[in-house]
Amino acid sequence: MDNFTPGRIVEELDRFIIGQDKAKKAVAIALRNRWRRQRLSPDLKDEVLPKNIIMIGPTGVGKTEIARRLARLASAPFLKIEASKFTEVGYVGRDVESIVRDIAEIAMAMVKKEHTEKVQEKARSLAEERILDVLLPPVRTPKGNDVEPDDRQHFRETRERIREQLRQGRFDSKYVDIEVKEKMMPFGVVSNVGLEELEINLKEMLGNFLPEKAKRKKVKVPEALVLFTQEEANKLIDMDKVTKEAIERTEQSGIVFVDEIDKIASRGHSHGPDVSREGVQRDLLPIVEGSTVTTKHGPVRTDHILFIAAGAFHIAKPSDLIPELQGRFPIRVELESLGKDDFVRILTEPHNALIRQYRALLETEEVALDFADDAVDEIAAIAATVNDKTENIGARRLHTILERLLEEVSFNAPSMKGQGVRIDRAYVRDRLSDIVKDEDLSRYIL
Repeated sequence: MDNFTPGRIVEELDRFIIGQDKAKKAVAIALRNRWRRQRLSPDLKDEVLPKNIIMIGPTGVGKTEIARRLARLASAPFLKIEASKFTEVGYVGRDVESIVRDIAEIAMAMVKKEHTEKVQEKARSLAEERILDVLLPPVRTPKGNDVEPDDRQHFRETRERIREQLRQGRFDSKYVDIEVKEKMMPFGVVSNVGLEELEINLKEMLGNFLPEKAKRKKVKVPEALVLFTQEEANKLIDMDKVTKEAIERTEQSGIVFVDEIDKIASRGHSHGPDVSREGVQRDLLPIVEGSTVTTKHGPVRTDHILFIAAGAFHIAKPSDLIPELQGRFPIRVELESLGKDDFVRILTEPHNALIRQYRALLETEEVALDFADDAVDEIAAIAATVNDKTENIGARRLHTILERLLEEVSFNAPSMKGQGVRIDRAYVRDRLSDIVKDEDLSRYIL
């Protein structure tokens, strides 16, 4: 993060998201403040709380994408949650603390993957030795008899020859009989009563106390090498260190994106569904304020997790949230609706631009797709028109329109190898204009 100044963070976000400069600026400052906080004295460090953000804007304008790209930039554990899912079951809803447990799991997987990558080379080397033992078992002699020096030398030379052939892929089609160890549950769990995760969790919690069952498998050499590498990597990793680092990363750099927060905002009536909505806000409050949640990896404090909330706020307003929760989201940024010019840029500029994606997909079938500038302009104009006439779903409308536009080409691509397809304004109008004109039809199709 040393090199990621707020300006640089915005530049990186610009590669994937068009416009929304206010929102980018707000999240860039929030991320940089985390880096600044790490450099404070310990007594002041705990006092500096994250400045949580509410993003206000219609669907499809980039709210989720900004938060997701920000987390990826900072290598931070990231969790997207729908606030409305907590209202599904009566007044209390789902256990809100599951947010913290889920993000701790994500951090755990991230850290374990990083530690595995560090020992990958050594694990692969050990796995290679185990494969060689299977392909060329060590020389066994009757008890008390030593192996002749010549035999030992011959065995070593043969083993090295096999190692060379293994690395060259000569054994890739050969099957070997290997033994894989796995933890065995002494009892079964009924999976059709909502306890699907219980068996996995019990396996993890009981760990070394569970008996190991050796299972024999007949697999190809490359697969055996992968299985052995995983086993050896798991032996080399210090899981206590991984757990400690994962909890610390969750607490210090976790980002939780709470979508649809406007769906739990009540408008001053405390009866009917509004009671449930207000209940969810009160359940969320301690998590956002800062509390300690017990997870299977240990207690996790939420004081310094960054919460980014988002909602369209068509009917409700941020001021309809309970005052305590409003106070925990001091930064409000409004995202602008997208128009024709934005759609032109979205189609062509970002690193993951839609037109670039479709070109790459059809290149796999050896079909060259060429978009004329006037075609891009027409697609953007149609997207803007349909958004105005029907529901405004922002940039997601472009996916619908492009899929419809390229339906025939995508379907016939396998029989068009070596051909080129030019998409111009006339082609776009030919494929889409009738649907756009018929408003009832466009509601169903676009």
